[in-house]
Amino acid sequence: MRFTPAGVPAIELRLEHGSQQVEAGHMREVRLLIKAQAFGAMAERLARQPLGSQWHFSGFLASARNSKSVVLHIQDIQQD
Repeated sequence: MRFTPAGVPAIELRLEHGSQQVEAGHMREVRLLIKAQAFGAMAERLARQPLGSQWHFSGFLASARNSKSVVLHIQDIQQD
């Protein structure tokens, strides 16, 4: 965890997703690794979670600064 110049807690993460989904009537193995970040109390809460723990995340997607990649901005988490 780090702090912004304004003193707000911030954390940057990489989230991994794996599942099987039905697409066009066929099972498909889905894997995704995505960058994520959180600020304030949510950053502090995430910093206390054990590595590899499973959660459901909600938030919004935005472009990464100076990049074409996508970052999930985490606004809420629920234990899986």
